[in-house]
Amino acid sequence: MASRPHHYLVVDFEATCANDGSLHREEMEIIEVGAVMVDGESLELLSEFQAFVRPVRHPVLTDFCTELTSITQANVDRAPTFPEVVDRWKAWADAYGECVFSSWGQYDYDQLSQDCRYHRLAVPFMNEPINLKAEFSIRLNQRRRMGMKEALSRAGLTLEGTHHRGIDDARNIARLLPFIVGDAEIPQNVDVKRRRK
Repeated sequence: MASRPHHYLVVDFEATCANDGSLHREEMEIIEVGAVMVDGESLELLSEFQAFVRPVRHPVLTDFCTELTSITQANVDRAPTFPEVVDRWKAWADAYGECVFSSWGQYDYDQLSQDCRYHRLAVPFMNEPINLKAEFSIRLNQRRRMGMKEALSRAGLTLEGTHHRGIDDARNIARLLPFIVGDAEIPQNVDVKRRRK
């Protein structure tokens, strides 16, 4: 990886979803923004941002979505819409100056871009995003890319909070930064179970 940015904006989104083919990928919408701001030099967590988002294309969450994310219909019904959340999120991030969008895989930046297109908004954080999943594989010198839970195990860490909750996943991804861009050594010969995301 090239030189470190001033700040890593570590992001994890949860989005509307279904497991029965009733909701197409291009119609998914962000329902939670989870983000942590990490100092690029010390890798210290500086601040957090979390917000639920009210979906407008498919406003009723599927049972699958609620079970996967633990986000309830009431959480999104009383939430602001995507443009409002983006304004608040961007204002929070801008207070830290230069930051680079960083996520576990390409999905989150693609989902952000998709929602911005739908709402006719400019995509915030236009600098080249960092795919931390890919960077972790490079650090391990392997082609296979691990899900976040498996990467935590591989680094000797346990998952904290609730998996598939945006803010908890963002916090856990931030905990992996020292193993990806810092000096923390990844333990050798760790037996881990493969899990996605």
